[in-house]
Parts: sequence; structure tokens; C-alpha cells
Amino acid sequence: MKKIIQYIKDSYNELVHKVSWPTRAELTSSALVVMVASFIMALVVFGVDSLFEWGLKYFYGIV
Repeated sequence: MKKIIQYIKDSYNELVHKVSWPTRAELTSSALVVMVASFIMALVVFGVDSLFEWGLKYFYGIV
């Protein structure tokens, strides 16, 4: 039980004193970057999916 209590104390100490937490502005900026990147990736996936759909419809229309 002593090891578990020591682990919890060490974890708390590390989270409070050693971890550098981002500021609200940094967090907002990072969240915006992630949202924009996700939107761009969604558009790329949509475009590739549409291209394959069109290509397969064209291919099966010929065959």
C-alpha cells in the first residue's frame, strides 16, 4: 500500500511542478490548427472517394 501512495504523491508532484501546461491562447491556437487540418483531410478523403466512385461507375458502365 505504501508503494501505491508514494506513486500517487509522485504523480501529483510531477503534474503540478514539472509539467508545463499550455496557456489558453496556445490551446485555442492548437485546437484551431487541428480543426482546420481535420477539415482539409476530410475534403481530401471526400475527393478521393468521389474520384474512385466515378471511376468505378465509368468502368462498370463500359463492362
